[in-house]
Amino acid sequence: MHYDSTDRTLPHNPLKALVAPRPIGWISSMDKAGALNLAPYSYFNAIASDPDMVMFSSYGRKDALAFAEEGGEFVCSLATYALRDAMNATSAPLERGRSEFAFAGLTPAPSRKVRPPRVAESPAAIECRWVRTVPLVPLEGGEASHFMVIGQVVSVYIDDAFVRDGQVDTAAMGPIMRGGHTDYFTVTPESRFELKRPPGAGQ
Repeated sequence: MHYDSTDRTLPHNPLKALVAPRPIGWISSMDKAGALNLAPYSYFNAIASDPDMVMFSSYGRKDALAFAEEGGEFVCSLATYALRDAMNATSAPLERGRSEFAFAGLTPAPSRKVRPPRVAESPAAIECRWVRTVPLVPLEGGEASHFMVIGQVVSVYIDDAFVRDGQVDTAAMGPIMRGGHTDYFTVTPESRFELKRPPGAGQ
């Protein structure tokens, strides 16, 4: 079969099931007054190195986006299998200024170089300074419904328990990723395998 967004031959957009599993950016941000927001975004990824940059994409101008712009900073905590219910709870549409940390029973921990806190229960977090927001305007024109927020990484927190022989043991952290519909996936040590890249292909 073939699918496009105009014919709706499937009840759900298959793109989310095909570009999957997707990492989850658990984004904490703070406005100038100090109000906190914490929300999960599955349109999230690392997009550059030297300097390191990440992005998340928001459907509409939600608080995570607005606070990141206003405060100029945000943090991406790692969503893990152990924290799956708390992560899901932080997607609730709370009123602006009400902390998802408190709502989900999570602990804000001070970041090293930015104002927004990380999730203390998470084994890793990426501290970012806001670079720019890019409206994702469709080819046919009109108003953007999604906005891509780009941040430059200024510090990374990693629980020492997951640093082994100078490398981060990602699988041991049990990160979760988003699939299509209500599906999620996790990483286990048993699922890990290695591939050496061809000479000259980089690392």
